Amino acid sequence: MNYGEIKTTDIANGTGVRTSLFVSGCTHHCKGCFNEETWDFNFGKSFTKEVEDEIIESLKPAYVNGLTILGGEPMEIQNQKVLRPFIERVRREFPNKSIWVYSGYLWEELTDEENKRCHSEDTEPILSIIDVLVDGEFKLELKNISLRFRGSSNQRVINVPATRESGSVVLSEFGENDN
Repeated sequence: MNYGEIKTTDIANGTGVRTSLFVSGCTHHCKGCFNEETWDFNFGKSFTKEVEDEIIESLKPAYVNGLTILGGEPMEIQNQKVLRPFIERVRREFPNKSIWVYSGYLWEELTDEENKRCHSEDTEPILSIIDVLVDGEFKLELKNISLRFRGSSNQRVINVPATRESGSVVLSEFGENDN
């Protein structure tokens, strides 16, 4: 897996100060995408053990609230393969820090075992340990710069643990009260 960028003091892609990893590779190709260069799976640099360790180190300060993974598309099958052990490591080493994932795939697509475009043996383990999923493709015609943590009104900020417990999508408090 490649990545395009790492931001170690990001305040735009989730609550508080975060480390954000922008992975490469996306098959959605949303019109108006803010990060088109990351559509190419070969864009950027290789996600190595050294890069992983650098991100882990960036998460250590108490003022860092957590990790955000976006892209590109983290939930492309080939990206899930690499991200799963990394996300598991983050959860083990920082059990009190939140993990956010941005995906153009809908929750319903990710949890559909028949959807071979985005569901693999890694999907459920990833979803079982993240806190927030911002789902849905960016839709230029629904773009709204006043929305919190998303670019278009069709996207949802999902409380993953509550959704898994209830069996239906539960929106996170962090995406509500948009004016």
